[in-house]
Amino acid sequence: MRILVTGAAGFIGSHFVRHILAHHTDDEVLNLDALTYAGNLANLADLPEEQARRYRFVKGDVTDDALVAQLVDQAEAVVHFAAQTHVDRSIDDPQAFMRTNLWGAQTLLEAARRAWSGRQDRRLVLVSTDEVYGALELDDPRRFDEDWPLAPRSPYSASKAAADHLALAYYHTYGLPVMITRSCNNYGPNQFPEKLIPLMILNALAGRELPLYGDGRHVRDWIHVSDNCRAHDLVLRGGAPGRVYNVGADSQRSNLEVVRLVLALVAERAGRPPQEMMGLIKHVNDRPGHDRRYALDTSRLVQELGFAPRVNFKDGLADTIGWYVDNPEWCRAVTSGAYREYYQKMYDGR
Repeated sequence: MRILVTGAAGFIGSHFVRHILAHHTDDEVLNLDALTYAGNLANLADLPEEQARRYRFVKGDVTDDALVAQLVDQAEAVVHFAAQTHVDRSIDDPQAFMRTNLWGAQTLLEAARRAWSGRQDRRLVLVSTDEVYGALELDDPRRFDEDWPLAPRSPYSASKAAADHLALAYYHTYGLPVMITRSCNNYGPNQFPEKLIPLMILNALAGRELPLYGDGRHVRDWIHVSDNCRAHDLVLRGGAPGRVYNVGADSQRSNLEVVRLVLALVAERAGRPPQEMMGLIKHVNDRPGHDRRYALDTSRLVQELGFAPRVNFKDGLADTIGWYVDNPEWCRAVTSGAYREYYQKMYDGR
């Protein structure tokens, strides 16, 4: 296949490109990315020569009708990762999230409808989030399945839920062969350090305070990015059009647990007693509308497509810390002046 991957210079998108090129030697990948603050061509700069010949980068915006139509017309499949994803930023600037996440999805869906009319051999995977389901209480034993009513509670999750509804409308109205994935929190190498795990890793390695929202008891489901990419590959090749698939690894942990494990693993690398580093945790004022808990039922993905996660959370986290230690130039480049300004805006005064 020739696969158009949007947002493929970002964290998950770049890992997905590497997965496709490494595991499907006849596939070609087109990467459409606007190179906003989280898009980084360094994430794909070291592709092996044979893989690089099957990869092409196109700089552009997913809301550009003409460009998107041109690229979709060249593709047999689309995996749509491009999005504004950080809840904190959506609270600060919701309009940008609606533009990219909803209008970008509509642009892509319409281009596919026009280019693929009557072609059921085409595939479009719209990448969504578990946050569209809303929140669970800490003592609620239930998990979100794919039929759970959508109840988004942040501008980010609302924009993604709107795109989900639109994608399913295109399936039911036009027969567009679209599938939706709703993934839990990802972690792994080269994740932009506005997200919890890379932020805490870099601060711990530098001996800086680790800002933790509220009481730290908010629970998230975690999946290593390599497992997430395998799941999306399964959906791309074997998923049923019009179907939604939850993607997770059954790994629920509170934010406080995650931060303590980061500190313990960094202390182990440095040969220091873990308790010496626990004092770096700094509880700060919570963000508005902070959802208490997410938990996914992934039985559909397991039973229909045979997915099973391979990366244990502790091992994956240790490997992720090792990547940040081994790539100081990448870290310095992404934590430049603009990132420092954002960090101060988010955490100073909390």
